[in-house]
Amino acid sequence: MNEIKNALTEYAESFTSGESDVLRELREHCHAHYKDSSMLSGFYQGRLLSMLSHMIRPMAVLEIGTYLGYSTICLAEGLADGGKVISLDINEETNAVAQGFIDRTEYRDRIQLRLGEAIFMMPHMIGPFDLVFIDADKPNYSNYYRLVFDKVRPGGFIVADNVLWSGRVLEEEKDEDTQALHDYNQMVLADDRVENILLPIRDGLMVARKK
Repeated sequence: MNEIKNALTEYAESFTSGESDVLRELREHCHAHYKDSSMLSGFYQGRLLSMLSHMIRPMAVLEIGTYLGYSTICLAEGLADGGKVISLDINEETNAVAQGFIDRTEYRDRIQLRLGEAIFMMPHMIGPFDLVFIDADKPNYSNYYRLVFDKVRPGGFIVADNVLWSGRVLEEEKDEDTQALHDYNQMVLADDRVENILLPIRDGLMVARKK
């Protein structure tokens, strides 16, 4: 993944509030031990997710795609009193690492990690959700959106990561993942049940608010 990086984005990061020690350690652990470290939400995106969560003050957050739990913790930082984050992932090994870092935070009792295929677990999820974050297998993005939509409260948000896909969404010839993300962007834009904005941050975030 190629992040959107230039002197201005670096300047913006330098004037952004810092992350917690646990998040910093998690980010450093990921870059030191995982070849697919680009899957981790970066510092700047993590601060944005935390800010969105603080603005929304959600009681219930659903995350589709945990990886090492960096974004999970960021989303938990803005929970309303009594709120919770439920995060779904299929990888047992990375889930164990995520749990280890989550257990070191003040949010450990407010985050539930659930292991399994999200496409099969989501129909059984009980909402309403105030905030949904999609960051999993790209061909299923549109399926995840459809499965969760009725479980999102009016005024709630669905945020999807990687929707610019290192700029490959602009290419005429698109592979399966790229086409799936382009289709997702088109679907959200055409959905008159939401208002949306695509933010060119890191690898692209599509933010949709349910009317």
